[in-house]
Amino acid sequence: MDMRDVARIAGVSSATVSRVINGSPRVRPETAEHVRRVIEELKFYPNTNAAALKWGKSGTMGVIVPDITNPFFAEFIMFLEKILVDHNKEMLMVTTQLELRHMQDVVRRMLVRRVDGVALLASEVETESIEALLLHRTPLVTLDRRRVGPGLSDIYNDYQPGIDEAVAYLKGLGHRRIAFIGGTAHLNTTDYRNQAFLTALQKYGLRIYDEYMKAGDYHIDGGIRAMQELLTLSQPPTAVMTANDLTAIGALRLIHERGLDVPRDISIIGFDDTEFCRILHPPLTSIRLSREDYAKTFFHALTEGCEAPDAIGKQYSVSTSLVVRSSSGPAPLPRHIHKGPTKSKD
Repeated sequence: MDMRDVARIAGVSSATVSRVINGSPRVRPETAEHVRRVIEELKFYPNTNAAALKWGKSGTMGVIVPDITNPFFAEFIMFLEKILVDHNKEMLMVTTQLELRHMQDVVRRMLVRRVDGVALLASEVETESIEALLLHRTPLVTLDRRRVGPGLSDIYNDYQPGIDEAVAYLKGLGHRRIAFIGGTAHLNTTDYRNQAFLTALQKYGLRIYDEYMKAGDYHIDGGIRAMQELLTLSQPPTAVMTANDLTAIGALRLIHERGLDVPRDISIIGFDDTEFCRILHPPLTSIRLSREDYAKTFFHALTEGCEAPDAIGKQYSVSTSLVVRSSSGPAPLPRHIHKGPTKSKD
């Protein structure tokens, strides 16, 4: 069934049906109401692809995320979808595991659907796989690639304020041996976080311990493995900061399995401040990266890109801040983190 069938049954022209669907005021109210009743009775859904071919706009924004099981991205999608619905737009969301062939399929799907713009939250994607979007004048907004160009904008995470806050807070609690479990090695986003942590240590006059810098993988298992390495050190850290909340959850699990207490023996600080932080035991101190602010910034950047697809894009930023909960506390006495009983000197 198409628009001509609806017009024939309603006894009007196809142009009238089109005007009713698109909310045109050029149709008498009683006629518009009649056409809407026919559309509802026939359960007719207009072909948005056809409208896109005619008008060049689909009203759909594409969103590419690397891992929807990560609560950060799931919460971001929730906020962005609400903003799009409020602006009478739709979302085409796909995931990718950063494989070149899969990314090319994802981009092809976006182009076939004629999306108005694309938000790419997979920061490590090869440029080759997204060139087709720019060649077809589809505005693109990336995450933490820190490059702009014609039709290409970028949003970078300003990690420094939140990490500075966290290091200053731990120092104020007496911590001097602070470790950091980063993300997957050799990724730009991992390097940015690591460097922000090292900069904060230097800023507050704290020693950098090379053995306290561990690589995770942004997942729970990576946090477990890295925390295990830290606890085998002759002098384990008294506080551990992590690249995201999933890593912190892994670290917490390993600490509990070893019979240690958080924060009495070791303080833990996550990153992202996802909803999980509130339900963990103990509730997780975390560096907040607001998903709502993120979504608003992406929508603003996409909207500006759609208005001028050939213009040089802009660099946007989203800041961070510390949210203190029960997983962090005063630095422990050395005996609290010994692996065995303290020998008597008597």
